[in-house]
Amino acid sequence: MEATQQYTIHRDLHFRFVCLDMEYFKSGLKSVLGAPQDAQQPTAAETVEKLVDRVQTSTLLDDRRDACRALKALSNKFRLEIGAQALDALIKVLECDRTDNEILGYALEAICNVINGPRDDDNPDYTYGSGDDLGLQFTEIFIKKSENVTLLLDLIEEYDFKVRWPIVRLLSGLLSHRPKELQECILISRLGVSRLMDLLSDTREIIRNDTLLLLEHLTKSNANIQKIVAFENGFDKLLSVISDEGYSDGGVIVEDCLRVMQTLLKNNTSNQTFFKEGSYIKHLTPFFELQDSSERGWTQQKATNTLIMLQIVRVLSSPNNPQQVTAAAQKAMYQCGLLEQLCSILMASGVPADTINTVGELIRGNHGNQEYFSTVCAPTTPPKPAIVVLLMSMVNDKQPFNLRCAVLYCFQCFLYKNELGQAQIVQTLLPSSADVNTVTVGQLLCGGLFSTDSVSNWFAAVALSHALVENPTQKEQLLRVQLATSVGNPAISLINQCAIMLQQGGKLQTRLGLLMLMSTWLANCTIAVMQFLSIPTNIPFLTSQVNLAEGDEHEDLVQGICAFLLGICIEFNDNSQQSFTKDDLCQLIVKRIGLDTFLDKLGAVSKNENYSRAAQTPHLKFKQPSEVLFDFEFCRLFKSLEGTVIKAVQPKLKLLNGPESSMTPEQQELLRQYKDLIRDQDQQLHDLRSQLSELKSQCELSKTQVEDMTNTIQQLKDQNALFKAQRSVSGNNSSQEVLQLKQEIEQLKQQCNQQQLEISAKTEEINTKDTMNTLTESEEKSSQCDGEQNEKVSNLEGQLEAYCKEISNLKEELKENEEKIKNLSSSEASSSDAVALQEANKQLTEECNSLKEQLEAVRKEQEDILILLTEQSEKISDYKKRLRSLGQTVEEDDDSFDEETDDIGNDINDLRDDLPDE
Repeated sequence: MEATQQYTIHRDLHFRFVCLDMEYFKSGLKSVLGAPQDAQQPTAAETVEKLVDRVQTSTLLDDRRDACRALKALSNKFRLEIGAQALDALIKVLECDRTDNEILGYALEAICNVINGPRDDDNPDYTYGSGDDLGLQFTEIFIKKSENVTLLLDLIEEYDFKVRWPIVRLLSGLLSHRPKELQECILISRLGVSRLMDLLSDTREIIRNDTLLLLEHLTKSNANIQKIVAFENGFDKLLSVISDEGYSDGGVIVEDCLRVMQTLLKNNTSNQTFFKEGSYIKHLTPFFELQDSSERGWTQQKATNTLIMLQIVRVLSSPNNPQQVTAAAQKAMYQCGLLEQLCSILMASGVPADTINTVGELIRGNHGNQEYFSTVCAPTTPPKPAIVVLLMSMVNDKQPFNLRCAVLYCFQCFLYKNELGQAQIVQTLLPSSADVNTVTVGQLLCGGLFSTDSVSNWFAAVALSHALVENPTQKEQLLRVQLATSVGNPAISLINQCAIMLQQGGKLQTRLGLLMLMSTWLANCTIAVMQFLSIPTNIPFLTSQVNLAEGDEHEDLVQGICAFLLGICIEFNDNSQQSFTKDDLCQLIVKRIGLDTFLDKLGAVSKNENYSRAAQTPHLKFKQPSEVLFDFEFCRLFKSLEGTVIKAVQPKLKLLNGPESSMTPEQQELLRQYKDLIRDQDQQLHDLRSQLSELKSQCELSKTQVEDMTNTIQQLKDQNALFKAQRSVSGNNSSQEVLQLKQEIEQLKQQCNQQQLEISAKTEEINTKDTMNTLTESEEKSSQCDGEQNEKVSNLEGQLEAYCKEISNLKEELKENEEKIKNLSSSEASSSDAVALQEANKQLTEECNSLKEQLEAVRKEQEDILILLTEQSEKISDYKKRLRSLGQTVEEDDDSFDEETDDIGNDINDLRDDLPDE
């Protein structure tokens, strides 16, 4: 009763104390919130200070919990005061009060509000810590100690919602402010990334969804974390979420999963290889099963999800990846039917440009995929090849610009390292007996090349140039192309028509496209150069263009490429055109243009920003038609031949005016002789130097060989001395052994003689003595021996049984100790118990070894007894034979001894079999 009364009094006092504190806290809140109070009401900072003091000094958990609840309530409006005064106390609560989830939830919510600011659930575009300097400052304070981040990762294993969800939001806020620092903290934390990956399996969708946002920020620009996430079954979990949400028909959750997957794969060759080898590519095919989409229509979210998935496919097959990685991904996508699905989508109306770019990168440089793409036809009547349908969109200026760029890129990918495809394209330009009503690729390219739209001119010229890249055969075949002009006029060659269009001027894209086509056509093709030089107006036009005064930036590009084309005509000239030989063209450059001017115009091309941008990647990244200037393959050609062109146009220096011009013929002859002599001496000096270097190398080699031989000789000497010592020792030992063997042989001879004497004496005694006495004596001896041997056998059997029991007990104890050690290692018990068990285990093994030795001794004794028994039985059988030969009758009961001896031997063998194995 007294104890109950004391408890009641204590509870009442505590309740009154809490009520007084809450009244004081309410008055403080009213003053902080601006309620009309007296002038002496505490400020927000003072209220926070008192709450922090209560958190730090209160011994009762309820008091600390109430204080944390109050700090959490104040953290929405008074972030600065809470962060400045209470942050350390709240972190201390996370460390010390880990058993109470409620106080942990209050502390985490308060810290989360300090770092992230008030949460705006009404704003769907709200991101943690966006443009928040105050949160940035407190983030730096929080992650200054990496133990704080480790503490959060330890607490995240708690399943309670009010603990786990604030941690996810807090980590997202920290990542938004200081991503690199927090990534390092998570990396050094044990199982940090693994614990975050486990959150994707949480059944509560809000935690899973916020974890996806967290992973997107966590894996960005950190290859190590990306690899860890991938090897923690990240792809399996993401694809599982995508499947559960309905693939492309899913909502924003599918988009978040795809963005995380894209971050894991982009610029990470290791993850790309893991993705391919893990057979994850085949799981992408359900995403593009869009047969019913035309009926229901596409939502904005469905279009976004599909575009991101296309970007993921492009990441796996990007030309910027290592060639073997891209080739493996392209092969896997063809085998699983993904390329077939994308080609089906490609032929649908209103297809996005990203789909065309994706198909292009799936077939780029892969002969099998390129061959399959050449067989794809559009669902029209009659069916048209997909290439023709795409080129019709490219040369049509009414189509969207990004779509036309995508078609050109896809066409370039189809022709990349595809000699068969290049031959097919050029063949459509040559005369044939095909149906004139059928639209061919050649007709579309020529129509675009000679249209009035400058962008179409550029697209067609670049597309045709890709049919000639690194293919001299098709360059020669293209020279056979004849174009019909007006009625009644003869046909004109394609190269002549291009030259005429180039000389007529036109817009910038038209001229640049024609110049790039002509440069690609003439490079490394002497026949094309000679046919180009056969047109008399070409060289004067190029010379006049290079010699023009400096204009704007774009005109300088035209002049620079004209200079490049003129240099190609010099480098690949076989001098078959008498009017434009190599020397003539070089003299023309020096006299009409000037070598410095020519080199300046040529160098201006590679310094242009548009050239640098186009040379980075094959993908066309033009945003508007005015940016259409350079092509990736032309930039490669220019870079490879620029040095060759510069070397080709350099004049061959000749000594026209010098000291030799004033010499007499005799002096010139003498000078020539001196030059020959100096040349011979220089050659001899060069030979001698080479011989000297060879001799030096041989000398060094011989020195090393001598050192090796010296070492070998020394080793052989040491081995010889060792063999001699061993031989002397073995000689002494062998002599001693010989003497011992001789002595043993003599002893054996003596023993043999004694035994023979004994046998003869015994035979005489047997013959003289009475047979019955002999029989009784033998029976008595046998019974005595039998009794002694039975006693020994029984004793040995008892010992064996005892040893077997001890060994079985020891084995059981060993098993129990091993299980205890395993349990201790798994539960991370104290090391002292494990050491004690190991010592006990060692003692038991020593006892077991000693018992095994005793068993071996018992076995030897058994074998000796068995030998004695067999000898005894043999002697008794001999005695019986002798008795029968002497005419005595031997009863059948006398054979019982043999049976008993056999039974004893069998018992010993059975006991030996029953012995435990070592």
